[in-house]
Amino acid sequence: MASSTSEMPEAKEKLKRSGSLGSNDAYVRADKIDLTSLDIQLEKQLTKTWGKANLKSQGPKEDWEIDLAKLEIRYVIAQGTYGTVYRGTYDGQDVAVKLLDWGEDGFATEAETASLRTSFKQEVAVWHKLSHPNVTKFIGASMGTTDLKIPANNSNSGARTNLPARACCVVVEYLAGGTLKQYLIKNTRRKLAYKVVVQLALDLARGLSYLHSRKIVHRDVKTENMLLTPQRNLKIADFGVARVEAQNPKDMTGATGTLGYMAPEVLDGKPYNRKCDVYSFGICLWEIYCCDMPYPDLSFADVSSAVVHQNLRPDIPRCCPSAFANVMRKCWDANPDKRPDMDEVVQLLEALDTSKGGGMIPDGQSPGCLCFTKARGP
Repeated sequence: MASSTSEMPEAKEKLKRSGSLGSNDAYVRADKIDLTSLDIQLEKQLTKTWGKANLKSQGPKEDWEIDLAKLEIRYVIAQGTYGTVYRGTYDGQDVAVKLLDWGEDGFATEAETASLRTSFKQEVAVWHKLSHPNVTKFIGASMGTTDLKIPANNSNSGARTNLPARACCVVVEYLAGGTLKQYLIKNTRRKLAYKVVVQLALDLARGLSYLHSRKIVHRDVKTENMLLTPQRNLKIADFGVARVEAQNPKDMTGATGTLGYMAPEVLDGKPYNRKCDVYSFGICLWEIYCCDMPYPDLSFADVSSAVVHQNLRPDIPRCCPSAFANVMRKCWDANPDKRPDMDEVVQLLEALDTSKGGGMIPDGQSPGCLCFTKARGP
């Protein structure tokens, strides 16, 4: 013990020279340390530090961001090129959830992914400010889905799978009536009663009139992008390519939309404005009345060329009421300046008489249309 004691000062001196022990250092007995209290203090400090770091990295929270903990996704109701639409609930409300993964499986380039993310922000920025009975209600969105779990594909076991961290979602009200396109297909043989045709047309016209009053051009007006409630009320959906109308029309160019519904100026790559929606609405009017597809026997290239250069439009059936047919023709005029604004279209449709079927054959025209072999619609 004597030798150990005599070595203590020498060892202490070595520690001081190496900087490991200062002159003011004191020894602490381990059995006197409150380790539990130390752990709590350390956890609080780390949480505080990490919280600040996360806030800096995430930036300020947008007013449209949702709490993913309240979102439950149940099953797929539609699939597209870059995303999937699910049925689910958010905070107890039935919702549709549009998830975008932007080709993170390796098939999309960085430029394509960046463009789609920009479109997503654009869709959200447009949608969350809107409130109209003929526009699908926006619930919220998320720019990241790290914590979001969805049912695994083709699985009934209840297994769950996670999305890529960069995937995003838009949550909107769920409409149980499906798309207008699906409804028209179901009625291809029977057709729709004239009063139903006008009601659907008015719902769509009022929704578009509202969007245009907010300086928003939808740019992809088609029956597939219209949703129905169980009571057959129509609401405009899918603002993936919508944008605020530019002050300078030259700032709005490019073939954006769906062939068959696209206005000649859009197909031709010329500047356009909200009147491109009016043209698309005219095609939708024809589709609602006929419960059929426009240009079923033509290729995409043929349709594009003929619409622009030969003034091709769908053939209006002889049984179509003249006043209703006139609205179609006004809307799909080749000259955008001659097309009516949507608020004028609303007035034209409201003036139609549907009490007697709408006067299905114009005065002076001999009956003989096949539509009259039996009454249209239910």
